[in-house]
Amino acid sequence: MGSVTASLTIHQLLGRIVYFHALFIEPALLPSAARRPGPVCCNHGPDSRRSTVSELLTDSAWAALVEVAATLPTHDHPCPMANGACCATCRVVVAAAAVGAGWAQTEHRSYQRAEPAETLLRSCRLMAAARLGRAFATQHVAWCPALDQLTVWEPLPGAEELPLTGELLALWANPAANPHHPVASWLNHCTGLDDVRRVLETRRTYS
Repeated sequence: MGSVTASLTIHQLLGRIVYFHALFIEPALLPSAARRPGPVCCNHGPDSRRSTVSELLTDSAWAALVEVAATLPTHDHPCPMANGACCATCRVVVAAAAVGAGWAQTEHRSYQRAEPAETLLRSCRLMAAARLGRAFATQHVAWCPALDQLTVWEPLPGAEELPLTGELLALWANPAANPHHPVASWLNHCTGLDDVRRVLETRRTYS
């Protein structure tokens, strides 16, 4: 896939995250415990210097992912020394992890009326971090050690269980697979998580 086409596809998928977060997730967020300090990024650790937030994230479409993550109760603070010199890939990985876990938690609460298992949140957190982080690193040739530590062992939710989270994880598995067309699904016809829940209940009733 050409670099221009790849960039357009990634912009489309980032835009979908922002759109569905604002429309579905943010209105349903519940307060959570205080955020934990995040890990030290590789630019402030003993590792060598890599591409920085100032170089790759400022005025980038990827900055929207960081802004979405900042609204989530599950979002750990970024590097304790957070500044423009932080590793850009580390910042994207932390933000993507927050989105994966935050969406899964919010959806599960809304549809199942219960708290999700920690294994579910962990698997969504790690897979979102891995898939979005690798897409960012590939696009910008900005690999970092944070990506090598991401391994998912637990099963991931499907679109019939957690539609927003399931679609998020599926679309970012291979962004190049949808290079020219806008993503369209039954979610486009919903206006909130209550609409999504009603569709899911109807499908379960008639399945």
